[in-house]
Amino acid sequence: MKAVIMAGGEGTRLRPLTSNQPKPMLPVANRPIMEHILRLLRRHEITDVVGTLAFLASVIRNYFGDGSDLGVNLSYATEETPLGTAGSVRNAAEHLDERFIVISGDALTDIDLTHVVKAHDESGALATVVLARVENPLEFGIVITNEDGRIERFMEKPGWGQVFSDTINTGIYVFEPEIFTYIAPDGPSDFSDDVFPALLKAEAPLFGCVMDGYWCDVGNLESYLKVHQDVLRRLVDIEMEGFELREGLWVGEAAEISPEARIEGPALIGDFCRIEAGAEVGEFTVLGNNVIVRRDSALDRAVIHENAHLGELTHLRGCVVGKNSDIRRGATVGEGAVLGDDTFVGERAIVNPDVKIYPFKMVESEAIVSHSIVWESKGSRHVLGEGGVQGIANVDVTPEMAVRLAMAYATTIPKGSVIAASRDASKASRTLKRAMIAGFNAAGVHVDDLETTTLPVTRFHVRNGQTAGGVSVRTSRFDPSQVEIRFLDASGLDLDDSKWRKIERNLSRGEFRRSLEADFGEIYYPPRATEFYTAAVNNAIDAGAIHEAHLKAVVDHGWGATALMLPRTIGRLGIDLLALNSYVDPDRCTLSPEERTDGILRVSDTVRASGSNLGVLFDPTGERAEIVDDTGRVLSGDQRAMLFLRSWLEQSEGGVVGLPVSSSIELVREVERFGGSVVWTELALARAGATAGSAGAGIAFSVDGDVMFPSFMPALDGILAFLKLCSYLSGGDLALSQRVDALPVGNVVHRSVSMPTDSKGTVMRVMTERARGLVAIMVDGVRFETGGGWILVAPDPTAPACHLWAEGRDQASGVEIVEEYVRRVEEIAH
Repeated sequence: MKAVIMAGGEGTRLRPLTSNQPKPMLPVANRPIMEHILRLLRRHEITDVVGTLAFLASVIRNYFGDGSDLGVNLSYATEETPLGTAGSVRNAAEHLDERFIVISGDALTDIDLTHVVKAHDESGALATVVLARVENPLEFGIVITNEDGRIERFMEKPGWGQVFSDTINTGIYVFEPEIFTYIAPDGPSDFSDDVFPALLKAEAPLFGCVMDGYWCDVGNLESYLKVHQDVLRRLVDIEMEGFELREGLWVGEAAEISPEARIEGPALIGDFCRIEAGAEVGEFTVLGNNVIVRRDSALDRAVIHENAHLGELTHLRGCVVGKNSDIRRGATVGEGAVLGDDTFVGERAIVNPDVKIYPFKMVESEAIVSHSIVWESKGSRHVLGEGGVQGIANVDVTPEMAVRLAMAYATTIPKGSVIAASRDASKASRTLKRAMIAGFNAAGVHVDDLETTTLPVTRFHVRNGQTAGGVSVRTSRFDPSQVEIRFLDASGLDLDDSKWRKIERNLSRGEFRRSLEADFGEIYYPPRATEFYTAAVNNAIDAGAIHEAHLKAVVDHGWGATALMLPRTIGRLGIDLLALNSYVDPDRCTLSPEERTDGILRVSDTVRASGSNLGVLFDPTGERAEIVDDTGRVLSGDQRAMLFLRSWLEQSEGGVVGLPVSSSIELVREVERFGGSVVWTELALARAGATAGSAGAGIAFSVDGDVMFPSFMPALDGILAFLKLCSYLSGGDLALSQRVDALPVGNVVHRSVSMPTDSKGTVMRVMTERARGLVAIMVDGVRFETGGGWILVAPDPTAPACHLWAEGRDQASGVEIVEEYVRRVEEIAH
């Protein structure tokens, strides 16, 4: 039996600890993680081992040599270019002429490998994947198996909407040599993305083996601290250095501990450490070899790497300090702070919580470090969300942060590219947009400044221009004290998860491209951006029919940017427009939810008083339009969706319709009645638009009933929605209220269940198992038929909650279904 240790990882999320060493060499309990894995293999009599190397390969070679010091025969296969997980193993194929096990060199485990191999034998598998159940499966590959352990489905690093189980792929495999026939002969190849799907397609024997032993992917700084606590609690069976002086206290060779020092276990003191009088070493503290702790210092839950010096009266709590670092007298290092190797912190300096200081940096005496130090950069507080940033203006989202965000985004695109930037009418948005323009220019990126305009105009300009992306700074429609910064890709859509993670990574590391003066970006003011948009909108509607209909409409702009755009768009359409709040006012454009409710009621009253055909209230971004019919009735989201759907189907005579997976069965029936087809879309608005657009849908909807026309733009556009509705009204004699009265009504009921974040994966696994064998839709969460209706269970992407939608034969039965599943979910979660 042979083994392959995957040891090529850079460990980018563990920087600055991995800035100058590969991730498998990161010490856990004073031994590299890879050494723990080699000892585990030897314990199970697997001594012929190949290490696959890439990043800083010489560090691993020099430390382990041929493996003889650990009682194994260790050889190496080095990647010159990234080959992926399967490609790395293929690179070592000359050493693997018999059954072999693959195991990660940067995850700590005590799994019973002998039992795994036995299970592999008994199942007759070509490949066995070792599985584990975890509380938060987002960062791992989810695996679904049938009753006999055969694997049915993989989902690599899903979002919460794609979490169907809490059973994940540990990256530990047992393979027969025939596995190489399923690995591409050259180029990058990955087990989860390439090899396992090929095995499933070929119906080859691919099995999962769920193990109960300890397994932890040391993937970030939080898990790095946690794995040390687990080691000291003896939750994982590894060989500890030193001897156990008393229960929970391990002390290494020749360590000197003053009788006047206080040590509270569990703790690990490395070889040749010195702890002086008055020092306090708290629980879950790990001191590497040759660490010196001077008089009256205090440590609690700190991990200190070898050869570090902690001066008198230093205070370290819940932090990590790299090797050869020097913390001088009276300095403080806060919770979650990480100091890279060879860091110097001067006397009485304070390193605040969560600050990261990269290797070989110096903090001067009495300095207060509130932001990360990478290369003279400053850290910042930020509130990152799905595809963007949101927070209180000048508290959470500051101009300094805006500069860093812009530089983080600019670093992901080529120097000399162009980014479009826009804002709403608020003063906070104006300030933050200017800061972002400075950040883009400093990173060598030019800016098309669209000034004050709607988000749909910004999207259109990006999508139809020569720009590499865009940003739009807006006031939140839910809270006027908060601002949102939306990031767009080159197609004008919100950034997808992979692109957004690159920005987050650059921001967290402070790794920005810094241009020399000659390469600074320029600011341009595109002269015809609005003109191009209005022309495109007019081409997307039946302008002639609208002109002949002589419609009368009430429009409330809310002192926002639609007041600039709509008059230019409808100038030749002959609509008799009664405009409210029809100029841009920076002091009044940020409306609270209560003020918006008052606004839509004002539109309702004005429609009735003026005898108008309809009324609309635009939101601050120009994306949404609330609708009032000719009787003054405010349409609900369900009514808006059905109204637009029927009107579109009548004109298009069928076609592809994008419906969010929470949609009423009545919408589906309406599509089928006209001979159309449904493509189910995600709950998140950005992903729903992208899915509908790629499927060729002519119309699509958000969860709230707002409409998109993907052929124009797979995103919301309030002005286009208003004018499309005017087109529909121009095509017949029925008033808007009559059209609404004739619409079928759905009975969808929605509930939310609060729960610990760690329970969401378990809930989704149980619900997925419950749906097995039923008619199920697993686009975002799990939707399946039950009790004469259907239920959808989907985890919230950010909050500690799950959402449930249900529909029955009528409202009462829908409530009955959802309440039943609320009880079930609560039982599972709690």
